[in-house]
Amino acid sequence: MLTKARGIAAGQLAQAAGVNLETVRYYETIGLMPAPPRTSGGHRVYDDAHVRRLAFIRRGRELGFSIDEIRALLILNDPRHGSCAEVKDIASTHLTEVRRKLADLTRLESILAASVARCTSEPLAPCPVLDMLGPEASSPDAALKTLDRSLDGLRHDRQTGDRA
Repeated sequence: MLTKARGIAAGQLAQAAGVNLETVRYYETIGLMPAPPRTSGGHRVYDDAHVRRLAFIRRGRELGFSIDEIRALLILNDPRHGSCAEVKDIASTHLTEVRRKLADLTRLESILAASVARCTSEPLAPCPVLDMLGPEASSPDAALKTLDRSLDGLRHDRQTGDRA
């Protein structure tokens, strides 16, 4: 094991930054992490700057920034190369995308909740979730409309005593 005076090993870097070793190597391969110096035995030696950079990358990924956005933010993180306005542009664009995804997820949640709520658990009743996934459904919304018509027909049959 390397001493603090000489730096830390890759596994220690990964642990310190909260990622796995494969992630460290991947980020080195794609150029997000600079190649560290090596010992005479060929072992990589990392320092506190590597820990800070890797933690920055991890936090950026947790916030959903793309690799390219993180690459740009890393450059802008150096006061000689960027401005807060440029960082704001990247973050604003990302925020717009996050909001679009949230709207999509909210719509999906609504559709799924509606189909689950329509489940009757009766053996002869159509299954709204399966109908929504079936090949006849052009979209989840269309499947729910079709299901509503089927359920209306089933309710009518029960009320009149008819059997299909």
